[in-house]
Amino acid sequence: MQIYLPIAELSMNIFFLMGIGGAVGFLSGLFGVGGGFLLTPLLIFSGVPAPVAVASVTGQVVAASTSGALSYYRRGGIDMHLAMYLVLASTLGAFIGVATFSALQAAGQIDFVISVSFLLLLGFVGTLMLVESVRALLKRRAGIVVREKLPNQHNWMHGLPMRIRFKKSKLYISVLPVLLIGLFIGFVGALLGIGGGFILVPALVYLLRVPGNVVIGTSLLQVVVMMAVTTILYAVQSQSVDIMLAFNLMVGGVVGAQFGASAGRYLRGEQLRAMLAVLILAVAIRFGYTLVATPADPFSMAVLGAGGVP
Repeated sequence: MQIYLPIAELSMNIFFLMGIGGAVGFLSGLFGVGGGFLLTPLLIFSGVPAPVAVASVTGQVVAASTSGALSYYRRGGIDMHLAMYLVLASTLGAFIGVATFSALQAAGQIDFVISVSFLLLLGFVGTLMLVESVRALLKRRAGIVVREKLPNQHNWMHGLPMRIRFKKSKLYISVLPVLLIGLFIGFVGALLGIGGGFILVPALVYLLRVPGNVVIGTSLLQVVVMMAVTTILYAVQSQSVDIMLAFNLMVGGVVGAQFGASAGRYLRGEQLRAMLAVLILAVAIRFGYTLVATPADPFSMAVLGAGGVP
Protein backbone atom coordinates (compact mmCIF):
# COMPACT_ATOMS: atom_id res chain seq x y z
CA MET A 1 0.00 0.00 0.00
CA GLN A 2 1.69 3.15 -1.25
CA ILE A 3 1.35 6.56 0.40
CA TYR A 4 2.49 9.83 -1.13
CA LEU A 5 4.76 12.02 0.98
CA PRO A 6 4.10 15.59 -0.25
CA ILE A 7 7.20 17.25 1.18
CA ALA A 8 9.58 14.42 0.30
CA GLU A 9 7.90 14.27 -3.14
CA LEU A 10 7.92 10.48 -3.37
CA SER A 11 5.69 7.50 -2.68
CA MET A 12 6.60 4.86 -0.11
CA ASN A 13 4.93 1.77 1.29
CA ILE A 14 3.01 2.66 4.45
CA PHE A 15 3.85 -0.67 6.07
CA PHE A 16 7.52 -0.12 5.30
CA LEU A 17 7.44 3.26 7.06
CA MET A 18 5.60 1.82 10.05
CA GLY A 19 8.06 -1.06 10.07
CA ILE A 20 11.03 1.33 10.21
CA GLY A 21 9.33 3.26 12.99
CA GLY A 22 8.54 0.03 14.81
CA ALA A 23 12.09 -1.29 14.49
CA VAL A 24 13.60 1.94 15.80
CA GLY A 25 10.94 2.08 18.51
CA PHE A 26 11.86 -1.48 19.54
CA LEU A 27 15.54 -0.48 19.75
CA SER A 28 14.60 2.67 21.68
CA GLY A 29 12.68 0.64 24.23
CA LEU A 30 15.43 -1.99 24.37
CA PHE A 31 18.36 0.40 24.84
CA GLY A 32 16.61 3.38 26.47
CA VAL A 33 17.58 5.93 23.79
CA GLY A 34 15.55 8.31 21.64
CA GLY A 35 16.31 6.56 18.37
CA GLY A 36 16.65 9.68 16.21
CA PHE A 37 20.29 8.88 15.50
CA LEU A 38 19.12 5.60 13.92
CA LEU A 39 15.87 6.75 12.31
CA THR A 40 17.36 9.66 10.35
CA PRO A 41 20.06 7.49 8.70
CA LEU A 42 17.52 4.75 7.88
CA LEU A 43 15.27 7.25 6.11
CA ILE A 44 18.20 8.67 4.15
CA PHE A 45 19.30 5.16 3.14
CA SER A 46 15.68 4.48 2.02
CA GLY A 47 15.71 7.37 -0.43
CA VAL A 48 14.14 10.18 1.61
CA PRO A 49 15.97 13.47 0.93
CA ALA A 50 18.29 14.34 3.82
CA PRO A 51 16.65 17.72 4.63
CA VAL A 52 13.18 16.10 4.83
CA ALA A 53 14.49 13.17 6.89
CA VAL A 54 16.20 15.44 9.42
CA ALA A 55 13.23 17.81 9.78
CA SER A 56 10.54 15.11 9.95
CA VAL A 57 12.34 12.98 12.52
CA THR A 58 12.39 15.95 14.92
CA GLY A 59 8.61 15.75 15.17
CA GLN A 60 8.73 12.00 15.73
CA VAL A 61 11.31 12.43 18.51
CA VAL A 62 9.04 14.97 20.25
CA ALA A 63 6.08 12.57 20.20
CA ALA A 64 8.17 9.60 21.33
CA SER A 65 9.80 11.49 24.21
CA THR A 66 6.74 13.32 25.54
CA SER A 67 5.07 10.29 27.12
CA GLY A 68 8.31 9.30 28.83
CA ALA A 69 8.88 12.81 30.14
CA LEU A 70 5.34 12.97 31.56
CA SER A 71 5.83 9.63 33.27
CA TYR A 72 9.05 10.77 34.95
CA TYR A 73 7.43 14.09 35.92
CA ARG A 74 4.60 12.32 37.75
CA ARG A 75 7.17 10.26 39.67
CA GLY A 76 9.24 13.30 40.56
CA GLY A 77 12.14 12.14 38.41
CA ILE A 78 12.97 15.50 36.81
CA ASP A 79 15.26 18.24 38.11
CA MET A 80 13.29 21.22 36.78
CA HIS A 81 16.00 23.72 37.77
CA LEU A 82 18.70 21.81 35.87
CA ALA A 83 16.34 21.17 32.96
CA MET A 84 15.64 24.92 32.67
CA TYR A 85 19.30 25.74 32.04
CA LEU A 86 19.66 22.83 29.60
CA VAL A 87 16.53 23.91 27.71
CA LEU A 88 17.65 27.54 27.44
CA ALA A 89 21.10 26.59 26.15
CA SER A 90 19.83 23.86 23.80
CA THR A 91 17.17 26.20 22.36
CA LEU A 92 19.91 28.66 21.45
CA GLY A 93 21.92 25.78 20.00
CA ALA A 94 18.86 24.70 17.97
CA PHE A 95 18.58 28.18 16.41
CA ILE A 96 22.26 28.03 15.45
CA GLY A 97 21.88 24.47 14.15
CA VAL A 98 18.88 25.29 11.94
CA ALA A 99 20.63 28.41 10.61
CA THR A 100 23.71 26.32 9.81
CA PHE A 101 21.51 23.70 8.15
CA SER A 102 19.86 26.34 5.94
CA ALA A 103 23.23 27.83 4.96
CA LEU A 104 24.65 24.41 4.04
CA GLN A 105 21.50 23.53 2.11
CA ALA A 106 21.73 26.76 0.12
CA ALA A 107 25.37 25.96 -0.67
CA GLY A 108 24.47 22.44 -1.81
CA GLN A 109 26.66 20.78 0.84
CA ILE A 110 24.08 19.54 3.32
CA ASP A 111 24.15 15.86 2.21
CA PHE A 112 27.94 15.71 2.47
CA VAL A 113 28.03 17.43 5.87
CA ILE A 114 25.31 15.15 7.29
CA SER A 115 27.14 12.02 6.11
CA VAL A 116 30.49 13.16 7.52
CA SER A 117 28.91 14.31 10.79
CA PHE A 118 27.12 11.01 11.33
CA LEU A 119 30.29 9.09 10.44
CA LEU A 120 32.42 11.00 12.96
CA LEU A 121 29.82 11.26 15.75
CA LEU A 122 28.53 7.70 15.62
CA GLY A 123 31.99 6.28 14.98
CA PHE A 124 33.41 8.05 18.04
CA VAL A 125 30.49 7.27 20.37
CA GLY A 126 30.14 3.69 19.14
CA THR A 127 33.85 2.95 19.59
CA LEU A 128 33.88 4.30 23.15
CA MET A 129 30.75 2.34 24.07
CA LEU A 130 32.08 -0.88 22.53
CA VAL A 131 35.44 -0.63 24.33
CA GLU A 132 33.76 0.11 27.68
CA SER A 133 31.16 -2.64 27.36
CA VAL A 134 33.69 -5.29 26.23
CA ARG A 135 35.95 -4.42 29.17
CA ALA A 136 33.01 -4.74 31.55
CA LEU A 137 32.00 -8.09 30.06
CA LEU A 138 35.56 -9.45 30.32
CA LYS A 139 35.89 -8.30 33.93
CA ARG A 140 32.55 -9.85 34.83
CA ARG A 141 33.58 -13.14 33.20
CA ALA A 142 36.85 -13.04 35.15
CA GLY A 143 34.95 -12.44 38.38
CA ILE A 144 36.35 -8.94 38.93
CA VAL A 145 34.00 -6.61 40.78
CA VAL A 146 34.18 -3.08 39.35
CA ARG A 147 33.36 -0.29 41.78
CA GLU A 148 31.63 2.51 39.89
CA LYS A 149 32.18 6.16 40.68
CA LEU A 150 29.58 7.60 42.96
CA PRO A 151 27.39 10.42 41.61
CA ASN A 152 28.49 12.82 44.36
CA GLN A 153 32.21 12.46 43.61
CA HIS A 154 33.65 15.66 42.14
CA ASN A 155 35.88 16.28 39.15
CA TRP A 156 37.62 19.37 37.77
CA MET A 157 34.36 20.77 36.35
CA HIS A 158 32.97 21.22 39.84
CA GLY A 159 35.70 23.75 40.59
CA LEU A 160 34.65 26.18 37.85
CA PRO A 161 33.12 29.58 38.78
CA MET A 162 29.44 30.64 38.65
CA ARG A 163 28.27 27.73 40.78
CA ILE A 164 24.58 27.10 41.33
CA ARG A 165 22.82 24.71 43.69
CA PHE A 166 20.53 22.14 42.06
CA LYS A 167 18.58 20.82 45.04
CA LYS A 168 16.79 17.97 43.27
CA SER A 169 20.10 16.56 42.01
CA LYS A 170 21.88 17.44 45.28
CA LEU A 171 24.62 19.23 43.33
CA TYR A 172 26.46 22.51 43.77
CA ILE A 173 28.27 22.98 40.47
CA SER A 174 29.22 25.60 37.91
CA VAL A 175 26.51 26.49 35.43
CA LEU A 176 29.09 26.87 32.63
CA PRO A 177 29.44 23.15 31.71
CA VAL A 178 25.66 22.79 31.95
CA LEU A 179 25.18 25.56 29.39
CA LEU A 180 27.94 24.26 27.12
CA ILE A 181 26.49 20.74 27.13
CA GLY A 182 23.01 22.09 26.37
CA LEU A 183 24.34 24.31 23.58
CA PHE A 184 26.19 21.41 21.94
CA ILE A 185 23.22 19.03 22.18
CA GLY A 186 20.89 21.67 20.71
CA PHE A 187 23.22 22.39 17.79
CA VAL A 188 23.90 18.74 16.93
CA GLY A 189 20.26 17.74 17.46
CA ALA A 190 18.96 20.41 15.10
CA LEU A 191 21.63 19.85 12.46
CA LEU A 192 21.31 16.05 12.32
CA GLY A 193 17.72 15.50 13.47
CA ILE A 194 18.62 13.55 16.61
CA GLY A 195 17.36 13.98 20.15
CA GLY A 196 20.86 13.67 21.55
CA GLY A 197 19.87 11.62 24.57
CA PHE A 198 22.57 9.03 23.87
CA ILE A 199 25.10 11.87 24.32
CA LEU A 200 23.33 13.94 26.98
CA VAL A 201 22.72 11.15 29.50
CA PRO A 202 26.38 10.01 29.69
CA ALA A 203 27.50 13.66 29.83
CA LEU A 204 25.20 14.40 32.78
CA VAL A 205 26.23 11.23 34.63
CA TYR A 206 29.97 11.12 34.04
CA LEU A 207 30.79 14.83 33.77
CA LEU A 208 28.30 16.51 36.10
CA ARG A 209 27.58 13.51 38.37
CA VAL A 210 23.80 13.90 38.10
CA PRO A 211 22.08 11.09 40.08
CA GLY A 212 20.52 8.29 38.05
CA ASN A 213 17.06 8.80 39.54
CA VAL A 214 16.66 12.18 37.77
CA VAL A 215 19.03 12.03 34.81
CA ILE A 216 16.76 10.24 32.32
CA GLY A 217 13.66 12.33 33.10
CA THR A 218 15.65 15.57 32.95
CA SER A 219 17.17 14.51 29.63
CA LEU A 220 13.76 13.63 28.18
CA LEU A 221 12.26 17.00 29.15
CA GLN A 222 15.20 18.81 27.54
CA VAL A 223 14.81 16.72 24.36
CA VAL A 224 11.05 17.40 24.13
CA VAL A 225 11.39 21.18 24.34
CA MET A 226 14.50 21.39 22.15
CA MET A 227 13.10 19.19 19.37
CA ALA A 228 9.71 20.94 19.49
CA VAL A 229 11.48 24.25 18.86
CA THR A 230 13.55 22.63 16.11
CA THR A 231 10.43 21.22 14.41
CA ILE A 232 8.78 24.65 14.38
CA LEU A 233 11.93 26.29 13.02
CA TYR A 234 12.20 23.77 10.18
CA ALA A 235 8.49 24.05 9.38
CA VAL A 236 8.68 27.87 9.19
CA GLN A 237 12.07 28.38 7.57
CA SER A 238 12.42 25.53 5.07
CA GLN A 239 8.95 23.88 5.03
CA SER A 240 10.72 20.51 5.11
CA VAL A 241 8.65 18.75 7.83
CA ASP A 242 6.60 15.99 6.18
CA ILE A 243 3.61 15.38 8.45
CA MET A 244 2.58 12.16 6.68
CA LEU A 245 6.06 10.72 7.08
CA ALA A 246 6.33 11.73 10.73
CA PHE A 247 2.86 10.35 11.57
CA ASN A 248 3.54 6.88 10.15
CA LEU A 249 6.87 6.73 11.96
CA MET A 250 5.16 7.70 15.22
CA VAL A 251 2.56 4.93 14.93
CA GLY A 252 5.19 2.25 14.39
CA GLY A 253 7.49 3.68 17.04
CA VAL A 254 4.87 3.63 19.80
CA VAL A 255 4.11 -0.06 19.20
CA GLY A 256 7.73 -1.12 18.81
CA ALA A 257 8.84 0.66 21.99
CA GLN A 258 6.52 -1.47 24.11
CA PHE A 259 8.05 -4.72 22.85
CA GLY A 260 11.57 -3.34 23.20
CA ALA A 261 11.04 -2.34 26.81
CA SER A 262 9.83 -5.87 27.62
CA ALA A 263 12.76 -7.53 25.84
CA GLY A 264 15.29 -5.31 27.61
CA ARG A 265 14.45 -6.86 30.96
CA TYR A 266 16.17 -10.12 29.99
CA LEU A 267 19.57 -8.63 29.05
CA ARG A 268 22.35 -7.22 31.25
CA GLY A 269 23.54 -3.64 30.99
CA GLU A 270 26.90 -4.61 29.50
CA GLN A 271 25.22 -6.74 26.85
CA LEU A 272 22.82 -3.96 25.92
CA ARG A 273 25.64 -1.41 25.61
CA ALA A 274 27.70 -3.78 23.47
CA MET A 275 24.77 -4.47 21.13
CA LEU A 276 23.97 -0.77 20.84
CA ALA A 277 27.64 0.03 20.15
CA VAL A 278 27.76 -2.52 17.31
CA LEU A 279 24.57 -1.05 15.85
CA ILE A 280 25.93 2.51 16.05
CA LEU A 281 29.20 1.47 14.38
CA ALA A 282 27.28 -0.32 11.63
CA VAL A 283 25.40 2.90 10.80
CA ALA A 284 28.67 4.87 10.87
CA ILE A 285 30.30 2.39 8.48
CA ARG A 286 27.31 2.66 6.13
CA PHE A 287 27.73 6.45 6.01
CA GLY A 288 31.44 5.99 5.39
CA TYR A 289 30.63 3.73 2.45
CA THR A 290 28.33 6.34 0.89
CA LEU A 291 31.19 8.85 0.97
CA VAL A 292 33.56 6.67 -1.06
CA ALA A 293 31.18 4.63 -3.25
CA THR A 294 30.58 5.69 -6.84
CA PRO A 295 27.02 7.07 -7.17
CA ALA A 296 24.59 5.26 -9.48
CA ASP A 297 24.02 8.49 -11.41
CA PRO A 298 27.21 10.61 -11.27
CA PHE A 299 25.70 13.40 -13.37
CA SER A 300 22.82 15.75 -12.64
CA MET A 301 21.09 18.55 -14.53
CA ALA A 302 20.03 21.83 -12.96
CA VAL A 303 19.39 25.39 -14.05
CA LEU A 304 22.16 27.59 -12.69
CA GLY A 305 21.61 31.17 -11.65
CA ALA A 306 24.06 33.99 -11.13
CA GLY A 307 27.43 32.80 -9.90
CA GLY A 308 26.63 29.18 -10.74
CA VAL A 309 24.17 28.78 -7.85
CA PRO A 310 21.30 26.33 -8.62
